[in-house]
Amino acid sequence: MMLLKNVKDIDNLVEAVDKCRDDVILRSTDGREEFNLKSVLSRYMAIGELCKDHGDNYEVFCMNKADENYMLQFFMNLGHVNAKCA
Repeated sequence: MMLLKNVKDIDNLVEAVDKCRDDVILRSTDGREEFNLKSVLSRYMAIGELCKDHGDNYEVFCMNKADENYMLQFFMNLGHVNAKCA
């Protein structure tokens, strides 16, 4: 699980998700909203929420351990110091 904060480069996020093998889920921290970033429609809805500057309220979950490691590295490369993996 990785907490999203300050993800400004949506294109790079989308590109990273596209490289993942299995589903990548963006979920609100309160559990009310969930978006599968591998689904194009769901992805657009998620991007809308991120663009509203709600990134602090969402976490990314990967269904595949290799994808999780890849996404963690992606966030680390963005300089996202609060990225964590569980």
